[in-house]
Amino acid sequence: MAIIPLKRALGAAALAVCLTVGFSTTARAQVRIGVGIAVPGMRLGINIPAYPQLVPVPGYPVYYAPDLDANLFFYDGYYWLFADDEWYSSTWYNGPWYLVPPEQVPDFILRIPVSFYRRPPPFFLYWNRNAPPRWGQHWGPSWQRHRPNWDRWDRRAAPPRAPLPRYQREYSHGRYPGPREQRTLENRYYRFPQQRQPQQRRTAPPRYQQQQQRRTEPPRYQQQQQRRTEPPRYQQQHQRRTERPRNQQQQQHQQRQQQQHQQQNREREKRPADRPPG
Repeated sequence: MAIIPLKRALGAAALAVCLTVGFSTTARAQVRIGVGIAVPGMRLGINIPAYPQLVPVPGYPVYYAPDLDANLFFYDGYYWLFADDEWYSSTWYNGPWYLVPPEQVPDFILRIPVSFYRRPPPFFLYWNRNAPPRWGQHWGPSWQRHRPNWDRWDRRAAPPRAPLPRYQREYSHGRYPGPREQRTLENRYYRFPQQRQPQQRRTAPPRYQQQQQRRTEPPRYQQQQQRRTEPPRYQQQHQRRTERPRNQQQQQHQQRQQQQHQQQNREREKRPADRPPG
């Protein structure tokens, strides 16, 4: 008979825990996080309804969002998001996001200490909070060979932080622009870096997309084989020199014929003068 009250007590306790967790998550940050869609230019299961507060990471040219329940950073004019063990990049705080392979994530993003990840994954648990994550241990020896010096740098020679795109504060909730309008606003209000023209920077694909495009090109050994099958340069130059246009050949042939006719006429004129008088 005492089982029914016990079940009711357990159910009430579970409901109280769920409500407490839900309210605490909402109070910390208005961010909904779900499973990411690893497709370039698509919306992830992450919604940041308003421009977040970005605070500098001491000693790094990076900003982080302390009030969000998400691993959001800002570096070199781009937002960087770490979710579901993947890195994403965007020029706007709520996407659309582009998937960045581990080999192409910037060094200073990888160097961010563990303590600045507001939603750290489970494998961060036993790592030093004042040191960067052990990406070589996590992504394996192959990645480590591609990025051997990612955690070595002179802290006295760190580059300056990029200016924050504060104009994006005016575009939140229902006013959040689409991709085309985003590029127009970036060209109008955000001029970083100064050495590159804004139109060129914003219309060009990100660096990791350019590197992916390079991967689709034929490998070097195919290009080298193609070069080997082609004739050497000196042969091509000799061939170009020996080749003559048809019109030029025809003109030379006509000139030769005229010279021959002139020579024959001269010989005919000389023959009567050489004969003895009759």
